[in-house]
Amino acid sequence: MGAKLKPLDQQVVVVTGASSGIGLATARAFAAAGAAAVLVARNEVALRDACAEIEAAGGRAHFVAADVGIAEEVARVREAAIARFGGFDTWVNDAGVGIYGDSLEVSLEDHEQLFRTNYFGVVHGSLEAARHLKDRPGGGAIINIGSILSDMPSPLMGPYVASKHAVKGFTDTLRIDLQRQGAPIQVTLIKPASIGTPFPDDAKNYLDTAARVPPPVYAPEVVARAIVHAATHRVRTLTVGGAGRALVATYNAAPGLADRLFGAAMPPLSRRKAPKPAADALHTPGQDGQVRTDAYGSRPFSIYTEAQKRPAVMLGFALVGLAAAMAWRNREALREQAGPWMRQGMDRIPWSRWTGTPAGLQTTLH
Repeated sequence: MGAKLKPLDQQVVVVTGASSGIGLATARAFAAAGAAAVLVARNEVALRDACAEIEAAGGRAHFVAADVGIAEEVARVREAAIARFGGFDTWVNDAGVGIYGDSLEVSLEDHEQLFRTNYFGVVHGSLEAARHLKDRPGGGAIINIGSILSDMPSPLMGPYVASKHAVKGFTDTLRIDLQRQGAPIQVTLIKPASIGTPFPDDAKNYLDTAARVPPPVYAPEVVARAIVHAATHRVRTLTVGGAGRALVATYNAAPGLADRLFGAAMPPLSRRKAPKPAADALHTPGQDGQVRTDAYGSRPFSIYTEAQKRPAVMLGFALVGLAAAMAWRNREALREQAGPWMRQGMDRIPWSRWTGTPAGLQTTLH
């Protein structure tokens, strides 16, 4: 039995990690589309301000201050959503924390705390959502926020990478288990690339400088739009940012080479010339209330991400790519059979743009 996803103006949506970054951008996007939003995070003051802003703009919002790493507090979120709005239709697991540092330097206490939020927060939220949506007419959607680091490694971020691999594994298995039970629940995994949120400044930082996400950087609203899309469309997985997809493709095609490239390039790209913040949000709430970082800019749009929302467009791109690859492989034979005027035209084709070089992929898949 498939989920019957409601129009947004008929939905109630729970968003964890909603006090800043992607979570706050997502809560605003849902509210602007007419959905009632239940905002969840540890910072009660930031949540209260966010709800007041949404309601002042004519939206519907409610907040619950809770730590997603604690199962009992997530159960309280479910109860609050039912008490306030009579239930919910979509649950977005976005809450996440980070650590920058060599894997050998990160303390076990910090490593475990990150997993309590990033992995067990997703588990707690998914289970509470599934228990409610199984019996809700039409079912609903569970949307988990992974990362392109669910599919590849990155130096200086070992615990974070591990947690996102775990989120992917749990999400994919949960989808199968719910299908086996005939539950009317869509399970979606969203995998953002580098996003321009305050995440690096909120992360626990073992480096000697401030941290950042490697370029190119996409705006949090690009992810928010992908999440909102998944709440009303059948989406299994969606990668946000074509540059991230190119990195994953490079790793899958040549992991040994990618290890050396990532090891050389990622550490300097993960630092910025500024003092690192005095505090972090790993064990206690951060200041929150901010969607974007002021340290660097971000791209407001991703052609690749928008194309994924339209399967026919993706199929068209695939067919064009296949035709270009076949033409490249057989270009000499085609030239032999072509007339003089066609030979002249073929000689003008910039074949190198279609040969799948990493530079070409980085340029074309925005």
